[in-house]
Amino acid sequence: MQAAAPLPPACTEAIFKTSEKFPTTHYTIPDEPWNALLNALSHLTEAEQAELTETACSAWNNWAVANGPVVAKDLDARFQNAPAPACNKFTVATMGSVKKYSPNIPAASRKLETVAKKVWREAMTNLSTAAPDAACRTAYNTVKAAW
Repeated sequence: MQAAAPLPPACTEAIFKTSEKFPTTHYTIPDEPWNALLNALSHLTEAEQAELTETACSAWNNWAVANGPVVAKDLDARFQNAPAPACNKFTVATMGSVKKYSPNIPAASRKLETVAKKVWREAMTNLSTAAPDAACRTAYNTVKAAW
C-alpha cells in the first residue's frame, strides 16, 4: 500500500479546523463519528486524494469563514431540537444543515463535496453496524446515504 501524499495546507485546515469556523455553542461531533470519518478519509483512492487541492480547500475555507456564524446557529438549533442520544442529535443536525447549505458552496469546492460524500457514506455505513449503542446504529443508518 502506497502512503498518501501530504495534504495541501488549506486541506489540512479544512479537515481539522472547520469546526473553528462554525462557532457553535451546543452542536458537537462525538468522538465515535469523528474517528470513523478520519478513518474513512484514509481510504481514499489516489484519484480521490487528487481532488484535495489547495484551490478547492481554500475556496471551502473562505466560504466557511464567511458563512460560519449563520451555519453555526442552524447547527445549534437543530442539535438542541433533535432527540437524544448525542449521536442522533449529531446526525440530525449535521444532515439538516448540510442539506440546507451545501447548494451554496463555491463551484471550486464541488469536487470536494463528492469526496466528502464518499467519506461520510463509508463512516456512517461502518457505524450503522459497529456502534455499540442500538439507537446510534439506527441514527447512523438513517443518514448513511449522505445528502
